[in-house]
Amino acid sequence: MAGGGYLRYVALGDSQTEGLGDGDEVRGLRGWADRLAELIARDNPDLRYANLAVRGLLAGQVRARQLAPALALRPDLATVVAGVNDVLRRRFDADEVAGHLEAMFAALTAQGARVATLTFPDIGRIAPLARPLAPRVVALNARIREAAARHGVAVVDSAPYPVVTDPRIWSADRLHAAPRGHALIAAAVAHALELPGSDDSWTHPLPPDPTARTGLRAVGAELRWAGTFLGPWLVRRLRGRSSGDGRQAKRPELLPISDPTSHPID
Repeated sequence: MAGGGYLRYVALGDSQTEGLGDGDEVRGLRGWADRLAELIARDNPDLRYANLAVRGLLAGQVRARQLAPALALRPDLATVVAGVNDVLRRRFDADEVAGHLEAMFAALTAQGARVATLTFPDIGRIAPLARPLAPRVVALNARIREAAARHGVAVVDSAPYPVVTDPRIWSADRLHAAPRGHALIAAAVAHALELPGSDDSWTHPLPPDPTARTGLRAVGAELRWAGTFLGPWLVRRLRGRSSGDGRQAKRPELLPISDPTSHPID
C-alpha cells in the first residue's frame, strides 16, 4: 500500500521496538515504532496501532509469543525486527534465527499485510569490545535480505551507512538507540514504505562531533561501559534471566494515536 494509507499497524519485536532508550519507565517508552505510527497518523488520523514487542526476547520467542496475536489483529502494516538478542548469545545459528523471521514474514504477508524489517549495524563499531560478533551480524543480515526478498518485505538496509554507528544516536548502554536514533529508524522505515514526505535524508552522516573521544579517553569510556552495562548483562545471562522476564506488551490492542503532533520527530 504505497503512499501510507494504512489503518492497522502492528509492531513485533524486542527491546528496540518496545522503545528502550527513548523515554523511561516512569513517563513511558516511545521508540521508533511509536514514532512511525505518529508519522502515518499525520496523513491517516484513523490509524490504529498495537505494539507487541517485549525486551529480551529471542527471534524464536518473538515468533512464538507475538505472531498469533498479531495475525488476530489483522494488520495491513506490520514491522518485524528481532535477532540482536540471538547474536549476543553464546550459541548462535543464523539460519535458525532467519527461519523464525521468515516464518513471520510469510504468515503476515499471506494474510495481506505490508511488512517491513531492518538489517543491523556493525556492533563492533558501536561497542569495540563486541567486534568478535561482527561476522554474526553480517551472516544474519544476508539471510534477512534473502528472506525479505522471497516475501516482498520492505527492508531498511542500514548496514552500509556510517550514521547508524555514530555514537550520538545510541544510548549509554550501546545496545539501544537514543531518542535521536529512534527518530532515525522511524524515518528510515517510512522511506522504505514510501510514506508521503519521506526521503533518504536518514542516510546522511551527522555533522562532525567535536566531543568525540580518542586515545586514553576512548579506552576509559570502554572500561566504564564494560563495568556499567556489559558486566550486569553477563550476570543475567549466567543466571538464565532476561530483562523481559514477567513483562507484557506495552500496547497489545489496536488503539488510535491520540495526538500525532504531540511528539515531533527530533
